[in-house]
Amino acid sequence: MDRLPSLFVSHGAPSFAMEPGLAGPRLTALGRELPKPRAVLIVSPHWMTPRPLVGMVERPRTIHDFGGFDPALYEMDYPVAGHPQLARRTLDLLQEAGWSPRPDERRGLDHGAWVPMLYLYPAADVPVFQVSLPSRLDADSAWTFGQALAPLADDGVLIVGSGSLTHNLNEVRGGHRHHGQHGHEEAYVAEFAAWVREAVVAGDSTRLRQTLALAPHGQRAHPTAEHFWPLLVAAGAAATSLPATVIDGGITHRVLAMDSFVFGRAGREGREGQDDDSIPTASMPLQALQPSIDS
Repeated sequence: MDRLPSLFVSHGAPSFAMEPGLAGPRLTALGRELPKPRAVLIVSPHWMTPRPLVGMVERPRTIHDFGGFDPALYEMDYPVAGHPQLARRTLDLLQEAGWSPRPDERRGLDHGAWVPMLYLYPAADVPVFQVSLPSRLDADSAWTFGQALAPLADDGVLIVGSGSLTHNLNEVRGGHRHHGQHGHEEAYVAEFAAWVREAVVAGDSTRLRQTLALAPHGQRAHPTAEHFWPLLVAAGAAATSLPATVIDGGITHRVLAMDSFVFGRAGREGREGQDDDSIPTASMPLQALQPSIDS
């Protein structure tokens, strides 16, 4: 198997599990297109710990870590297997990189993990294990965390950073009170998303890591940064000189940009009988998407 790409996926609100919108079908098409991985390693802002924990569970349970949604959402299950062997390999890599990880043999998959997996691999036929994000990450350390995981892509592991391209939770809640779910989209969301897209496809690692300081409306798009760090983890896990692809996911709940990014493309052996334009994307060469400053 060729080296697998790494992904950043926007998981939106928990209701994304029941409301696929534009992003859901495109993630499903992406899952069909990619070579089938041995396992998925996923990081999510809904599991952050002082030092990274690596999920070793053989059958991770589906965690409904949210409140106030449709009761049917709490009945949803993603009955996937874990992969303790590859989780152990992950533990070793993080230890070698100085992250002082620990195994976790109890926790399941939070909604930042299982909701996007519902679309990427709806048959739950690819093992999934989750790694917690260190709670004291900044942009540079999120990148180097991804670099520590990068060798797994050569072992058949699909590295997925699950977050949200924009994530202003107060505006999500306020918009629901005043406009409902499908009110007018805020202009700043598209402006911020366009800036990030340009940084991604240009392969400008310094610019990408300075997004929240340099991008228009950066602080409004991410009042707190935890939903942005998975993007940098995924980019850090990518190999040098690989193409980046943007998968347009639209905007939900007025302020949640649902774009996803594919850092590097493997072959299309997993795709049969589909046209090349089945996933509307924007793609440009990703020139040496690696840190240009010391990490």
